Amino acid sequence: MSSPERPASRGAGLGGVVHTYLGYDPVKFPPPANPGGQDGLSMLGDRMLAGGGRRFTREEIENAIRLPPEAIAGLGPSLEALLKKLRERRDKILATWNPSPLVADLLERRRSEASPFLEDEGLPPALARRFAREFAERQIQGLERLWYMLDEDAPEESPLKSRLPAIIESTIMLDRVEGLRDGWAFHGSTVPTTEEALEIRDELEQIDELIRQLEEAKSSAQLAIVDLDELRSFVEDDDLLGDFEEARRRAASLLEELAEQQGLVGDGEGGWKMGPRAMRAYQSTLLASIFASMVSSRRGGHEAAENVDGQVELPSTRDWEFGDPMSNLDLPASMFNAIAREAADPAGDPARPRFRAEDLRVHRSTSTTKCATVVILDMSGSMRWGGQYLAAKKMALALEGLVRREYPSDRLHIVEMYSVARVVPRGELVDLFPKPVTIHDPVVRLRADMSDPDITESDLPPHFTNIQHALRLARRLLANADTPNRQVVLMTDGLPTAHFEDEQLYLLYPPDPRTEAATMQEAAGLAREGGVLNCFLVPSWSQSEEDLRFGRRLAESTGGRVVFTSGDDLDRFVIWDYLERRRRVIG
Repeated sequence: MSSPERPASRGAGLGGVVHTYLGYDPVKFPPPANPGGQDGLSMLGDRMLAGGGRRFTREEIENAIRLPPEAIAGLGPSLEALLKKLRERRDKILATWNPSPLVADLLERRRSEASPFLEDEGLPPALARRFAREFAERQIQGLERLWYMLDEDAPEESPLKSRLPAIIESTIMLDRVEGLRDGWAFHGSTVPTTEEALEIRDELEQIDELIRQLEEAKSSAQLAIVDLDELRSFVEDDDLLGDFEEARRRAASLLEELAEQQGLVGDGEGGWKMGPRAMRAYQSTLLASIFASMVSSRRGGHEAAENVDGQVELPSTRDWEFGDPMSNLDLPASMFNAIAREAADPAGDPARPRFRAEDLRVHRSTSTTKCATVVILDMSGSMRWGGQYLAAKKMALALEGLVRREYPSDRLHIVEMYSVARVVPRGELVDLFPKPVTIHDPVVRLRADMSDPDITESDLPPHFTNIQHALRLARRLLANADTPNRQVVLMTDGLPTAHFEDEQLYLLYPPDPRTEAATMQEAAGLAREGGVLNCFLVPSWSQSEEDLRFGRRLAESTGGRVVFTSGDDLDRFVIWDYLERRRRVIG
């Protein structure tokens, strides 16, 4: 059992309550907890998209890809043997020592050091009361502050100032030894010295940590979490340690095999990265999570979960027309029509009906067509808020995986939008990140002549939003598409703040009507060319009612739509919109 944290507290004015935690170590922080409910590839993929980089350490791979406990059942010695050795050593320590008399001695020693000053009439009353309070509550920080205050408010020859460091030191020692006494159930008779007590506490804390590591390794099959160097300090059985070290190597080999099976690739330097197969598997998990959320009350192109309270959907049919293929014939309905007609005709023979054109019914059919799509991802500075950029990247990655797997004849382009816009190769999608804000002035009016060869993109502040340039680039990408189904998916958080006029780039903040007019003109050109613009507006810290009105104006002027959605819903709405755009009813 580890040492408990016993708080002592007092009011601290506006600062609330100040606590002193015995056993607190500001250097040794616990490791971060792994998020629950995620498989290994999902956790690694999310970390990669969030800006964690393409390279993963071995520790990250071990946390993401867990071996089942039964995988180490036959590897080397039983972990119980090591646990038994450590517990025996801990029990021996507890049966030997008794720190309680030492605690009483330290209390008396500390009290005797401070007693001459608790009623020192030579101190100002405020300082005397302050010392008595801090001493009684064992506030280390308060005693240290008091030492500095004595420079100004007490005579230089004050004996308290010279004795205060020793009182602080004795308070620290008392807290440490009390933590030893209260943290473990000692039942020995030997009273340690202060130095021995501190060594005993360190040793018990190390043993408890090793026991924790071994117990966790037993349940999670992560033998690598055990500190082998520390284990050698407490277990002297070389054969047992050698077997355990060999088991760790074999478990590491099994982990590498499992990582390779999931498509992870070692980089030769001890790190790992997601290979093409792992990336495709991650995209599949994204799509699976999207389609799993499709319920019968939402619109979408995929079948929803069955609802026992829903209406029964019957096949849709229509009258046969010349040129309709006979493969679409609804034979039962056609037969019924012929029999009914023959039965109504006095000269007819229902037993041997003759089909006529008016009897025939054919199934209505649907057809999927090719679709050309440009996804514009806003990577301006404001997209950092709330992790919206992460939702945008997940959406684009899922859509790219859907197109490649299900609709390989479709065309999909990704455009990154910031102060300018650029086409993003699919391999660079995971590396996109919102641009840093480089100008913090409340009003910005900048113009750059981009025809000047001395001005490059690196000279521009990157965090503005140039929807006009992104739409112009999208029009060029869709111009040669061999399908009438052309659409642009614009993902942004509000008004544009940059636009081009010929070769002049304007960066204007707050948003200017001049920029909006240029953006609307580019959107109108897209509509004239048959492109559909769907704007997905996500919330942002700087979003206002004017941002929402802009989204509506953009949709109304182009015949498109604006969808107000949170980042959590973005991927699902975009996938639904794409699938609905691909389908049209014929006949």
